[in-house]
Amino acid sequence: MASGNVTVTDRAVRKIAGILQAEPAGAMLRVSVEGGGCSGFQYRFDVERERAGDDLVLATGGATVVIDPVSVGFLAGAEIDYVDDLIGAAFKINNPNAKSSCGCGTSFSL
Repeated sequence: MASGNVTVTDRAVRKIAGILQAEPAGAMLRVSVEGGGCSGFQYRFDVERERAGDDLVLATGGATVVIDPVSVGFLAGAEIDYVDDLIGAAFKINNPNAKSSCGCGTSFSL
């Protein structure tokens, strides 16, 4: 699924759909970028039931992702993925705008 130059992989769509299936009807995954973390900015993932009128909405296969306009600017061209490997399972954002990131991959700098 892709829109606003933000892409969500099939693996992430399946995981998001599974998470949202256990939530009340109308639940969505909000992806946002906030100041903080060890590199300056950090990604945040929240399950919500409300969205703003100016949110970017990506919906397919039972997965709905919403991103606020400010975060979309930081995520332009990014890919939201879900990785399950030896060090753990987590959502991973492959962001071409990030100049560096921390070891855990949840914070980045521009």
